[in-house]
Amino acid sequence: MRMIPDRAVLTVGRHDGRWAVELDGEYFGHSIDKEESKASATKRARQLMDSGRPCQVLVSGENFFGAI
Repeated sequence: MRMIPDRAVLTVGRHDGRWAVELDGEYFGHSIDKEESKASATKRARQLMDSGRPCQVLVSGENFFGAI
């Protein structure tokens, strides 16, 4: 059986009336603009991937399949 490494899941959604990114129970990238929070999630995902940790970015209300 093939082992699958732990994957970081970054979720963009509403938090405290604004858009934010959640990762491991912590929120960052708060903004009134959803696109700015998506950019924060993408930036953090790239940093994680560069350090060797697989990631997935989920955006509330959107379906997207692809790679960063």
